[in-house]
Parts: sequence; C-alpha cells; structure tokens
Amino acid sequence: MKAAAALVEDLATRARARGLRLATAESCTGGMLAAAMTSLAGSSDWFERGYVTYSNTAKTAELGVPAALIESAGAVSEAVARAMALGARVRSGAAWAVALTGVAGPGGGSADKPVGTVWIAWAGPQGEVSARCFHFVGDRAAVREQAVSAALTGLIDAL
Repeated sequence: MKAAAALVEDLATRARARGLRLATAESCTGGMLAAAMTSLAGSSDWFERGYVTYSNTAKTAELGVPAALIESAGAVSEAVARAMALGARVRSGAAWAVALTGVAGPGGGSADKPVGTVWIAWAGPQGEVSARCFHFVGDRAAVREQAVSAALTGLIDAL
C-alpha cells in the first residue's frame, strides 16, 4: 500500500481538479486521517472538516448516528460506518466523506470482531454510500496506519 503522504497528494490533485470538498469521521484512528489530509500545504482548498467521534455518544451527537443502531449493530459495524459517513457528509456539506470505526487493539477484540477489524465507509454527493470491512495485522499503531491508508485509497478510487 502506498504511503499516506503519497496518497494524500493524489487525493488532493483529484479533489482540486473536481472542485470537491471532503470530510472525515473517525473513531479508532482518532483524527489520524484528518491529520494526514491536512499535512499537505493548501489542503484548505479541498478539506472541509473532520469529526473525531470516539465515543458512542459522540457518534450520535456529532454525526446523528442513531443510538439504537449502535446498540443493535455495535459501534464496529457496517451499519454504523455507513451512518457515520453519511452523517459527516450531510452535516459538513462536503461532497464526499469517509468514516472509520474499528478495533485497533491491543484489547477490545472479540471472536466476531478481533483486533484489527476496521469498517470504512465512503459517502458521496448523490447519497451513495459504500463500505468495506478490513482485517489489519499488527500492533495498535500499525492497524491505525493501515486504516488511514485504506481510507485514503478508497476515497481516491471513489473520486
């Protein structure tokens, strides 16, 4: 997988060329995706805002993810990732939003959702939302870095 800096440059080129603004909604990465995106000078041309919604309460308050959905599907789920992405896109006014929710470790995993499980969702301007489950390997830092790269790659592909 390409390094995050190279991915951000590619993303910036595409977003600028299309006049798009982008937003992020992060749980397990705690703002790392937004930090990577804004590390590039001139990112204010295309980066709208980022939400760090680590707690379930924040997902509901900041992104409008229904508490009942979190309760029924679990915070680390396709449904919640999709709701986070859509909430970030709608609330920010950005053309595209990407959301991540997962288990970075070292604890917190289960048989169904082991450490390294990360759901990433992308929401676009026509209301389309896609999501994918990843199973990353490594320590907490490695899982989070891989999640950021996967989120960027998916956003580039979507644009």
